[in-house]
Amino acid sequence: MVSQPSRRIVRGALVATAAVVAAALPTAPATAQPNAADALKKYNELSEQASKLNQDHLKAQEDLKAKQGELDKAKGDLAGAQQAEESLRGQVDLLTEATNSGANFSQISALLVSDSQQDFLNRMSAINILAADNADALQKLTDAVNAADAATKSANEATETSKKLLAEMSQKKADLDKQLAEAQTQYRSLSNTVKNQLAASGDMSNINVPAGTAGRALQFALNQRGLPYVYGSNGPNSWDCSSLIQAAYRSAGVSIGRTSYAQAVAGRPVSRSEVKAGDILVYYSSQSHVAMAVDGIRAVHASTEGVPVKIADIDSIGPISGIRRIEG
Repeated sequence: MVSQPSRRIVRGALVATAAVVAAALPTAPATAQPNAADALKKYNELSEQASKLNQDHLKAQEDLKAKQGELDKAKGDLAGAQQAEESLRGQVDLLTEATNSGANFSQISALLVSDSQQDFLNRMSAINILAADNADALQKLTDAVNAADAATKSANEATETSKKLLAEMSQKKADLDKQLAEAQTQYRSLSNTVKNQLAASGDMSNINVPAGTAGRALQFALNQRGLPYVYGSNGPNSWDCSSLIQAAYRSAGVSIGRTSYAQAVAGRPVSRSEVKAGDILVYYSSQSHVAMAVDGIRAVHASTEGVPVKIADIDSIGPISGIRRIEG
């Protein structure tokens, strides 16, 4: 029979041995899955990149539209110049024909065929008028030809630029589609808890807005809370960041640019400490996102896919690169 002290010694030795063996065994690797914070961070990064590409694509569309307007004008100028050239060339041809028919009298021939001094003066006046008309018509024809040449050159240049802008826009659209696919894939990897947090409408309470243009614009933006974000959307049932801001100020009677780049230079700059309702907050060094201040602490914005228009803390949205005031 083993005594009690002997049993305690054996058990202690077995425990010690097990501890040594466990320490010697390799630790099982953790499953290589990103945690919720890392997944959300990656999603936000991809969304910000997609937002910049979206603004680039929108700007390319605006540039192409403007250049096509220049092309249309150049074509109109060319048609007008060619018509003027044709009309003036006919006038010059008539004057040339009159000259060849003997209308180009010299002062001596006028003197020889004149019956009186008054007749001579009348003939000289006619000769001078004909000469002046001929010179004027020739100058106008020259100007019309030069104008037609300039219009042709302008139209050709506008055509080539439009082709380049169209190719550029197509490439930016392809880049945007690729970036959106990556962001959507990352979004699907988020947990349901995180997705629900993103999809929440946030503060939907009534908010008092100031009188005036900024207040009317802010009220419009607040009324859009809960609507979805869609890249490139112009409303009225979905928005991207800059279309929301543009529509808000349009509802207040003020026209501003469509892109965040245009809005980043609209109005006048103000400092962070001066922010008040209606100010446009520009985010990131790329100026790829904009929001509208509710007050000095909060802003309303259309942030990214999967997140509705909602209110957020100004400084939580991202690094501020500029603040613009449209009125006051």
